[in-house]
Order: sequence, then structure tokens, then C-alpha cells
Amino acid sequence: MPRPVPGQVPGQVPGQVPDQGTDETVAEAESARGIAQLEGYLLSRTHRQNAHAEAEAFADRLPWLTPAQHEDVVRLYTADRMALTRRVLEATVERCGELRREYTARYEELRSRLLRKVTVMLLASLATSITALVLSLHR
Repeated sequence: MPRPVPGQVPGQVPGQVPDQGTDETVAEAESARGIAQLEGYLLSRTHRQNAHAEAEAFADRLPWLTPAQHEDVVRLYTADRMALTRRVLEATVERCGELRREYTARYEELRSRLLRKVTVMLLASLATSITALVLSLHR
């Protein structure tokens, strides 16, 4: 199951204003939003800790660095890794949005086709019933 975007209510389309409903649904939406924000924060902290650990491991393989250089390498590596993580997540969110739009368009198209076919079948059934009724009345 895809992870929600921090601050986004699960199932809510980005940029969509949630429906105003009962106090219970508003509270549920606020709870879901809070949980999503907390999850995003924890995920971010985990990525930062992992990036920092990788940066430390990388800098430790460079024994000739002074302590100040070591810290600079760790800081720059961590910043680069976090920037990469952000770009990957933003690309993923963008792709999810594209897929949502594509699938929504396809769903609407299929729904419309199904509605047209059912309408034609109902009209054909109605016409057959009327014809049968007319024929039975003329006998």
C-alpha cells in the first residue's frame, strides 16, 4: 500500500479540499492528517539518520582527513543524500499523481461505456416488452 504524502489525508487527491461533514468525519480527517504528518516526520528522521550513518562510514574510510574535514565530508554527504532522497520522493509523488489521473480517466471512460451499454440494453428490453404487449393486445 503506498505511503501517504506527509500532511495528506489517505485517499485524498493532492490539492483537493476534503468534504465538509459531521464533526466525526472532520475529526477522523484531522486524525488521519496528524498521523500522516507524524509518519512523514518519522520517515524523514530515519532517512536522515541512515544518511548520517552512511556519511560517517564513508568519511571513516578516509583516514587522512582532519577532524574538521571529516565533519565537512559527513555534513556534505548527508546533505547530498537528503537532497537525493527528496528528489526521488518528489518524482515518486509526481508519478503517483500521473497514474492517479490516468486511472481516473480510464475508470470514467469505462464507467461511461458501461452506462451507455446498459442504457441500450434497457431500451431494447423496453422496446421488446412494448412490442410484445402491443402484439398481445391485437390478438
